[in-house]
Amino acid sequence: MQQSHIMEDKIISAVRTFASSISPDSKVVADMSELIQVTSQLPLSSFDYWERVIRSEFSSAMRESIPPKWKVWSKPKELVTWLDLISWNGHKREKALRALSGAAPNTFFFSLAIRRLNDWVPQVRKAAREKLPEIARSTNPEYVVEAFCVALSNWNSWGRIEESDKDILLEIICDKEIAKSLRSKLIMSASGPMPSLFSQLGRTMILDGQIEEIAKSAIQPSVRAKAYRSLFEGRVVWIEGRKWVWTDIRYCEGRLKPIVGERKLEIDTPLIDLLKESSEDRSSIVRRVSAEILIREMDNLGIKARAFAERFASDSSHAVSERGDFALRKLEEAERANAS
Repeated sequence: MQQSHIMEDKIISAVRTFASSISPDSKVVADMSELIQVTSQLPLSSFDYWERVIRSEFSSAMRESIPPKWKVWSKPKELVTWLDLISWNGHKREKALRALSGAAPNTFFFSLAIRRLNDWVPQVRKAAREKLPEIARSTNPEYVVEAFCVALSNWNSWGRIEESDKDILLEIICDKEIAKSLRSKLIMSASGPMPSLFSQLGRTMILDGQIEEIAKSAIQPSVRAKAYRSLFEGRVVWIEGRKWVWTDIRYCEGRLKPIVGERKLEIDTPLIDLLKESSEDRSSIVRRVSAEILIREMDNLGIKARAFAERFASDSSHAVSERGDFALRKLEEAERANAS
């Protein structure tokens, strides 16, 4: 909590410093250095909160910084800044998107641009669709990838984003360098929403041919498990969104049901090889997926099924061993039926 207050004080100070460097009658570019440094340290998981803080402080600081002569005699020339992307005024947000050129200075500011695809003003969303590819091409791929990791994991909760907006983001991630960085991110990240990211990236072809490497090498067990499941099932599955389903309309009771999308994969690795690799994984999360597939595919494995079942039955994880025990029972039942 104290750390959060310290960061908020730094943000407020940086916003006010930036606002004070903006002069309507000056040709000198406003100084963003302190603001860039501080926003580079912000956790993107709390983006809504920081966006509100910065919007409020910047609006207040700009009102206070306008010299009296401008307030009395004329309207100052409006200078467009990156912070205008979160202005209270929709016209300003649209103008900022269309006027800004060049690279976003860090992940935070590129995220501000992405989030305009969920803006409540249609004209702002349209401007974001048109300008985002250009901004992404100019921006450091590392910033783009970091922003996409958060955006793709959360966009199903964005109530205003449209399919055409999602298509723009998917088009950007298919860029060769960005796709390469995203695949590396999936493998090397020890934390973060990588399993969800894996599913959303599966909408495109950028993971095709690389999923087995992800299954073997990803640091996060949940990513390896999801990659192996995709290989076993020959498809990538993702959540498209959620829709409300009534369970008892008399009492106004219902729930949000996930809408699932999928894309088929061409898998070259034999089932037996995938089972062997996944059954030897260091994580029980992955071995459990392997044991589930064994139960499903026992009829196709013949005599090789027993060796896997015995391995799973002796696993140190209860979730895996109970599946192994179940597989052994099913094999024994089948043997007795054949004997009779």
